[in-house]
Amino acid sequence: MVLDKFHRGVQKLKKRTTTSLLIISAAILGVGSAGLVPALAGAYPSSSNVVYNNIPSPTPGNVPSVGFEATSASEFGGQLQLDGTARKDPKVTVLMSSWACKSGTWNGGNCITNPGSTFTHPVTLNVYNVGSNDSVGSLIKSDTETFTMPYRPTADDGTNCNAANGKAGEWWDGSSCYNGKAFKVSFNLDGTTLPDNVIVSVAYNTSDYGAQPMGDATACHGTLQGCPYDSLNVGTSPTPSVGTPEPDADSAYYNTSFAGFYGDNGAGGTGTFRLDSGNWTGYLPAFEVEATGNQGHNGDHHSHHHNRHDHDGDNDDSHNKYGGYRGFYNLHHS
Repeated sequence: MVLDKFHRGVQKLKKRTTTSLLIISAAILGVGSAGLVPALAGAYPSSSNVVYNNIPSPTPGNVPSVGFEATSASEFGGQLQLDGTARKDPKVTVLMSSWACKSGTWNGGNCITNPGSTFTHPVTLNVYNVGSNDSVGSLIKSDTETFTMPYRPTADDGTNCNAANGKAGEWWDGSSCYNGKAFKVSFNLDGTTLPDNVIVSVAYNTSDYGAQPMGDATACHGTLQGCPYDSLNVGTSPTPSVGTPEPDADSAYYNTSFAGFYGDNGAGGTGTFRLDSGNWTGYLPAFEVEATGNQGHNGDHHSHHHNRHDHDGDNDDSHNKYGGYRGFYNLHHS
């Protein structure tokens, strides 16, 4: 079972990780936040068309997500079959999730964050052609922007989120309890024209992982709350409302140095961004793509048979089973 495999993976990760890694999780549940786009990003034309969308609307308090620090990851994404014919000047929005606290930790029940507290961190969006056999092809565009991101809110005082309902230490959004906070970031790829099928990914650095790890700074491994980017995740959602996931609804693209986090236990290699098949049912990367123009179909369209599944709205309670890891708290789980 996939869940058993990830449980084993966490146990292995615990054995080789310092104690400080046990205190900050990389999150899953969030509230969409306006204005979290880079200052230099230009206004996007009002004539844009949504050609792919896997971001829930309205944005929930949080969603299941993939944390990079605790899963030894550097990049996560998916292959998208775009709807319609608009392909020019795409804007790509990504649903992220923050479990960072200004002081304390999400799982210690003592998370405290002053309202409106934020941190900044660079995030890279990569767009690739689809290669043979759904491999990662040539790079079409890479864009790195520094975003202002929220810390998750202070833990509820126990009135709404408490031990009795299994949600002690979570924050209350007025209707539900959450561990992390979801928010959106957007990239404007002006001057780019997309093919019908494209691989889109998110990459960023954490203390120990990424293209250029940030290093073991005292603030990260020497304090209870650690550095906020180690509690930063990429959100997921089960089924796109526009467009189609490829090569099927159970696959994503992933780069982790830890073999046990791949569906094939690393048989296809580790530390490279590659297709991870049959391992992501219900947890596809949460992207939205808007574009302008009418390019028609460019011959790159891939025809696949899709294995569709119904999803029952897995929530924070049913998936918080592997906690204690900054970053891991949700590879597949909220």
